[in-house]
Amino acid sequence: MMAHEASAPQAHRGNSATGQAGLARTRAAREEGRPLEIDWSQVVRRCMDGDSGAWAELVRTHHRRVYGLCYRFTGNPADAEDLTQDVFLKIYSNLSSFDMGRGSLQVWITTMTRNLLVDNFRRTKNQRVTGSLDEGWDETDELRPVDRLTAAGPSPHESAAQKELAKMVQEALARVSAELREAVILRDLQDLDYKEIAQVLGIPEGTVKSRISRGRAELARLLERNRREVM
Repeated sequence: MMAHEASAPQAHRGNSATGQAGLARTRAAREEGRPLEIDWSQVVRRCMDGDSGAWAELVRTHHRRVYGLCYRFTGNPADAEDLTQDVFLKIYSNLSSFDMGRGSLQVWITTMTRNLLVDNFRRTKNQRVTGSLDEGWDETDELRPVDRLTAAGPSPHESAAQKELAKMVQEALARVSAELREAVILRDLQDLDYKEIAQVLGIPEGTVKSRISRGRAELARLLERNRREVM
C-alpha cells in the first residue's frame, strides 16, 4: 500500500472543537486572501485524537520529502516506497513524542526518516545503488535537479547527456561514505539549513559543515574519476 494512501490505524472521523476551530481559521484566511499557514501542533493533536482527515493531510504534505530522502539514500524506487511506508507508520506510533518547542514538524519527520534509514542501512549493509536517479524522480512531480538547468526544452541529445550525468551523480553519491552522504543529501537535496541538519543528525553544527565539505569534495573527486574513465 502506498504511503500517501495510508490511513491511521483505528482512526475515526471526529469533529472536535480543535478541528472546528482550525476549519474556521482556514475559511477566514481564504475569505481574506491570506496564505494558509498550517498549525502542525494542532494537526498532530488531531491525529492523536483519531482524526483521519488530519492524518491524511500530514501524510499528503510530507510524503514527497520523505520519499525523496529515502530514494536519494537508497537509489531504489521500490525500496524507497517501502521505507516511506515504514517511516509513516513509525511517525504515527510516535506522535506523542513530537514537541514543537524543540523544532519544527519537518525537522522531526526528517529525523525519524534518517534514523529509520540508518537502521535499514546497518541491517542490510546495502552500499550499492541499483536504480537510476531518473527512476526515482519519475515517482515525483518535481523536476530532476539536472533538468532545472534545461527546463526551457533541451534537444534529444542534450536530454540524453543530462540523463547520463544524473546517473553518474547517483552512482558517485552511492560510493560516498554513509555519514558524509547523508549530510550532503540533507543540505544539497533536501535544502535543510545547518542548524536543522545538526538537529536531525544529533551532532554540532561545526561537524555538519565539515561533513558537508568533505562529502562534496569526495563526490567531486568521484565524478572527476568517472569523467576521465568515460573519455
